[in-house]
Amino acid sequence: MPDLLAELEWRGLVHHATRELHAHLAGGRRTVYCGFDPTAPSLQLGNLMPVMLLRHFQLAGHRPIALMGGGTGLIGDPSGKPGERPLLSKEQAREHVHRQRDQMARLLDFDPGPAQALVLNNAEWLVEQRLVDFLRDIGKHFTVNVMLQKESVQARLESGISYTEFSYMLLQAYDFLHLFRNKQCSIQVGGSDQWGNITAGIDLIRRVEGGDAHGLVGPLVTTASGAKFGKSEAGAIWLDPTLTSPYQFYQFWINTDDRDVERYLKVFTLLPQDDIKALLKMHHQDASRRQAQKRLAIEVTQLVHGEQARYSAVAASAILFDEFSPREVEPSAFDALAQEIPTVALESPDGLTLVDAVIQAGLAKSKSEARRAIEQGGIYVNQERVKDAARTLGPADWLRGGNLLLRKGKKDYGLLRRAR
Repeated sequence: MPDLLAELEWRGLVHHATRELHAHLAGGRRTVYCGFDPTAPSLQLGNLMPVMLLRHFQLAGHRPIALMGGGTGLIGDPSGKPGERPLLSKEQAREHVHRQRDQMARLLDFDPGPAQALVLNNAEWLVEQRLVDFLRDIGKHFTVNVMLQKESVQARLESGISYTEFSYMLLQAYDFLHLFRNKQCSIQVGGSDQWGNITAGIDLIRRVEGGDAHGLVGPLVTTASGAKFGKSEAGAIWLDPTLTSPYQFYQFWINTDDRDVERYLKVFTLLPQDDIKALLKMHHQDASRRQAQKRLAIEVTQLVHGEQARYSAVAASAILFDEFSPREVEPSAFDALAQEIPTVALESPDGLTLVDAVIQAGLAKSKSEARRAIEQGGIYVNQERVKDAARTLGPADWLRGGNLLLRKGKKDYGLLRRAR
């Protein structure tokens, strides 16, 4: 098998790892898991780093498990949080788990084989757990003074931590034990804030089963400017296309700071080392071309949303920012545009005058204003300037899928679409 740890270290994906992990990996195919609590209806960019860890393990021949926290999500992980999380209802947790589970389908390989990915839900073994049995069989292996030393608990001692969240560590440790027993899972990965919970599971497996288990955590990703990674002016960047459109997702990566692009290419793409080095060489020669950012945006958008959504996002971006001809794109690109710019569906657009089209698109309030904008050269039909205010739009103006793109000046757009 390839030297997985060397690859992960080159990519900056190793913050901490157990001492004998390299030897453990050299011993054959392993099963590795990462947990994802359903605190929101979608995974977000902060979750993508541990997913990439699972994917690299899978590419190296190991079997990944994405563990959805239908049980632990009802409790709340104190890690990285200054205060108590709002408790989810059981219905909310089930809905979030279902949606996040579907997102995993693109991120890991579920084709049959020895490295086939699994998605499991810890509600299956945690929700029905009997309290007294759990305290006798699991709780007795934890001492409060050791738990108090864990970083996730230490950070909350002054502000306060409920017994509910204090007990989270035991539940996550039990998850690891359960997967060790039932799926021969011997490695857990996550973000660096999970190190205390992971080592608690390793200790539990050793005490209860005399087993050999390991952990690896990646760094918490930040931006060079100090802003929280995965946030935009509109808020969190979600992996669900109904919450963050593929176009907006693509734009987030296109706008990556020059200081961050090398790190993000290594962490969030599966590009080989030689390809990344070649991209960075071009980037250092002429950063203004933003070749590295474009490739980063293409790779991550396709990974998360698929090839068709990536195509539409790239095409829509090219039309809006590179004055790319909309005549050269597939109709799906206009579906992406319709989510980002003012769009009007017209029932009977045949014989529509350009003046009326400009008004319909919201680019002018009156016919005189529209006529003046056209005559002054400020109106573009499908990115081509038109100065004839008496023009009537004909069949040749309507692009594939029944779309017509209007622009006023440099930045004001309107999309007209034949009603379907």
